[in-house]
Amino acid sequence: MAASGEPIPAGKATLIGAARYRRFSYGDNHPLGIPRVSLTIDLIQAYGALDEEREYLIGRKASDRELTGFHTRDYILALQRCEALGKVPHRFREQHNLGNFENPWFPGFFSTPAVATGSSIQGAEEVLAGRMAFNPAGGMHHARPDQARGFCYLNDPVMGIQRLRRAGKRVLYIDIDAHHGDGVEMAFADDPEVVTCSLHMDTGYAYPFAGGQATDTGVHGNAVNLPLPRELNDTEYRHAFHTLWPRVVEAAAPDAVVLQAGTDILRPDPLGKFTVSTQTFLEAVTAIRDASPRHPDGTPKLLALGGGGYHPLVLARCWAGVWAILSGRELPEALPESGRELLAEVDWDMDEDEEWYPGLFESRLDPDLSGPLRPEVEAAVEGLLRDHPLLRGA
Repeated sequence: MAASGEPIPAGKATLIGAARYRRFSYGDNHPLGIPRVSLTIDLIQAYGALDEEREYLIGRKASDRELTGFHTRDYILALQRCEALGKVPHRFREQHNLGNFENPWFPGFFSTPAVATGSSIQGAEEVLAGRMAFNPAGGMHHARPDQARGFCYLNDPVMGIQRLRRAGKRVLYIDIDAHHGDGVEMAFADDPEVVTCSLHMDTGYAYPFAGGQATDTGVHGNAVNLPLPRELNDTEYRHAFHTLWPRVVEAAAPDAVVLQAGTDILRPDPLGKFTVSTQTFLEAVTAIRDASPRHPDGTPKLLALGGGGYHPLVLARCWAGVWAILSGRELPEALPESGRELLAEVDWDMDEDEEWYPGLFESRLDPDLSGPLRPEVEAAVEGLLRDHPLLRGA
């Protein structure tokens, strides 16, 4: 492993996107009916932080063969049939959890997630070729082999990891989304060469509502889960992450790392229940980058994916920071004027009465959200390190 702060080789990261992410999707009343990938890339460009010729890759659609490496053939055919019909027949609603408010039909119903999945596979191939990669459209970690779950139609993290596994790589998957990375954990439960680690809202009060700590602490096998309470602050998140992460890396001894970087842990997120700042999030991403195994030239073997995040302004600011970390850039804290204008054009007023709202248009970072370290958070971390068989010896 490389020492924290070791310089990252310039020009050794790839940002993967596609024009289709500018199209209407999910619907006006859905939490994902907001600009995310397109807004992120536009903000990165406003900072002048993307060399499109050397650093940008257009995403491709995953093949049926790649998709059926995890999903059932019947499910893929159902998604394709629904896109062609322009609706979801009743039998597919019942069988595959499609066409409801959670997982609605929209134009590009199959093609858009198939491109996001192909992009995660491309990202894995970029890592194998000696680069880091960031696919902000990826990170759809809830999808099951034959069902959509939690806004996720295709489980692109699974297929990105499968690509690394086909190359013989041992993989550590780290999920910092506010929600449990349950679909990825399930996919690799029987593969000792994949370790999954998820820090998330306790499922006793948050999706996927699996019943709380009794069922998602993951004190077994190759899954390491840390469910956390509401209103988790910066101090508590830093303690939890920076205590757990080094132990997980040491125990997993990976050949490559896959990061799911959902931004719904951030305070303004409408679906998240944590009180974490953008800078604390980015500190975690930096630690993940620095601890990842490296190619001979020092480039981390790291694939970063998007994930949850339902506040477009907060998400774009944060993911621009993720790209800066991967590409070795130092971005000013102040948003450039074109970036401020870009965010101001977004149709979003959910929290405009909050005292911190104007700051979203001024800086890409947040006010400090430190607070007391509650005993229950400290006890959860200590208990996991003590009881998990994978971590006891690390």
